[in-house]
Amino acid sequence: MVPKERINEQITANKVRLIGADGKQVGIVSLKEALHRAEAQDLDLVEISPNADPPVCRIMDFSKYYFEKEKKAKEARKRQHEIEIKEIKLGPNTEEHDYNFKKNNAIKFLKQHNKVKFTIRFRGRQMAHQELGLNVLERIKADLGHIAEAETEPVAERNMLYIIMSPKKDIDRILAKMEKEKASLEEQTVPPIKDKAISSTSAEPKK
Repeated sequence: MVPKERINEQITANKVRLIGADGKQVGIVSLKEALHRAEAQDLDLVEISPNADPPVCRIMDFSKYYFEKEKKAKEARKRQHEIEIKEIKLGPNTEEHDYNFKKNNAIKFLKQHNKVKFTIRFRGRQMAHQELGLNVLERIKADLGHIAEAETEPVAERNMLYIIMSPKKDIDRILAKMEKEKASLEEQTVPPIKDKAISSTSAEPKK
């Protein structure tokens, strides 16, 4: 059975780092306010990273989330002996060119039907700005969402945050479709070659 996160009144922290139901960062709020926001939307407050300081909570439909999580865990166990987990390390302030380089490496791994673990490591004072690491992981999820799915919400472990992305079941079909669309677009953007009439006579110079 997949371990269950603490939800709603089971959460004991006084303050939490809240993520809204839309996946956007709300910031650090009191537990009371976070519970009120969740209740107002008829949803649950779920503690997804209890070891973070403060704990990270997200507003969501817990029953639906847990069902999907359990389903993914079963599928993961079936494929565990076949799939490797490749790790890609990032920092909370990773520069754009480095981010794109590592994202492209991740795409290569996913194309090979491997899982990819994205790890954000915090050093020294960076621990006080864990939201920067969460933002990087949320960006990864968004950028790779067309070919991969996050197995869990971001997990906090000592001075790190990480998520594991798994290739979608139909990743081969998705990639083939993307290549076909790309080729079609390139054909449309190639300008037609126009025949230029070559004059057989030249203008006579004026006297």
